[in-house]
Amino acid sequence: MYGRRLSRIDKGAGDFATAADVAAEKAILAVIRAARPEDAVLGEEGGQRGSAAAARQWLVDPLCGTLNYAVGTKVVAVNVALRNGAAAVADPFGGEVFATDGATAWVRRDGVDAPLAPTPTSRLVDVNLDPPFPGAPGFRAVDLLAHPGFVERFRPRVVSTTLALAWVAAGKRAAYVTDGDALCGSVHFAAGIALCRAAGCVVTGIDGVPIAETSRGLVAAADAETHELLMSMIRNRI
Repeated sequence: MYGRRLSRIDKGAGDFATAADVAAEKAILAVIRAARPEDAVLGEEGGQRGSAAAARQWLVDPLCGTLNYAVGTKVVAVNVALRNGAAAVADPFGGEVFATDGATAWVRRDGVDAPLAPTPTSRLVDVNLDPPFPGAPGFRAVDLLAHPGFVERFRPRVVSTTLALAWVAAGKRAAYVTDGDALCGSVHFAAGIALCRAAGCVVTGIDGVPIAETSRGLVAAADAETHELLMSMIRNRI
């Protein structure tokens, strides 16, 4: 559907879905249903299907970066995660699929798998600037851009999709920072968090504590030094 004029389904607060989001989720659901008919699925567009108490639950964000997609920008992700388990993030335009079995992480290009190797050498840090800002008036990810230490050590990037989390795991970004609540079980973030953890990144909330269901925000860094640098800039704001 890319490149077509798509109708928008308003979700309020400036958020929307398109027919591509809905069709992609249906396609993903069909694959899961065929292989695991008893599993529950929580989808960005369709909500909860099956019991939330099911032994296995999938978290599906069929098109992360809908606004990018709708205006013809090829920076989007397809996120699918088994809660507390395996996950995959597809970059449909880049031709890469990042995946983890919960223990190791790899990227598939042209049918060939290679291990993910996070590194901070790019110094590029993706900062989520999408409103709302639930951490305000305390820490907001946007605040980093005005911090003198941040601009001395890093270069900000804003791609407006959680594909950036996969890029941290793959060594294309040094870190990713966002505010927000309960991101660990989010359809948007679960797959990227699983990738980063399996690849050996340092993943915490904005309070520096290992991320859990009730954590605030997210700091995913390629290594401990980068994580500590970012936390030193965040601590006086929370």
